[in-house]
Amino acid sequence: MCSPDRESALLGDDAERRRCTHDHHRDATDGRRRSVLRAGALGVAASLAGCLGGLTGDDGDVPDPISVAGGLDCDACGMVVEKHPGPNGQIFYDGDSPEGHDNPARFDSLKQCFFPYKLEREGMGWNLDAGYVTDYSSVDYDVSTQGGTTTISSHTEPESFARATDLQYVVDSEVEGAMGPDFVPFSTQGDAESFADEYGGEVVAYGDIDEGIVGK
Repeated sequence: MCSPDRESALLGDDAERRRCTHDHHRDATDGRRRSVLRAGALGVAASLAGCLGGLTGDDGDVPDPISVAGGLDCDACGMVVEKHPGPNGQIFYDGDSPEGHDNPARFDSLKQCFFPYKLEREGMGWNLDAGYVTDYSSVDYDVSTQGGTTTISSHTEPESFARATDLQYVVDSEVEGAMGPDFVPFSTQGDAESFADEYGGEVVAYGDIDEGIVGK
């Protein structure tokens, strides 16, 4: 709201009314301009969020894990998954599929089968859609020793799997899987550390598992 000042007194009442009208119009225009700019900025932010959501796999199109029971064999070693101890895995690919059947590729071990298969297919240019492994933080597992070999139980039901990228892995422990020494995954860091304290080994992230760790 305008108030008379020394300049308005010199200009007269008509000039003052014209100045007030101009100032009011300029304020309204500036307000609309700021609103447009804010809306534009929000639109850009929403677009960026959409792009990032797609990059992080939050688009809702990722396939769910399946049961690997029912006589299904491992796509790396050929053994029947449910007949052997240790962590299991499965991988869905975008545009490619395992030999002889539809996605997912399934595995009865991680160190000897899941990760070597994944790394080899990466070298072939296959695009991984989703990878799942047993989450031992979500199941009641057993560790047993027979004949000097310590193994961990196998779990084939869909709800026992979690996204491989989200888990922590105990490597180099004394606990074996279907094909000998294996990686034991947990979704809870504390569970992984407790397991390593009891059975040896170290805790590593999914992204740290490379050909060097697989071949160790």
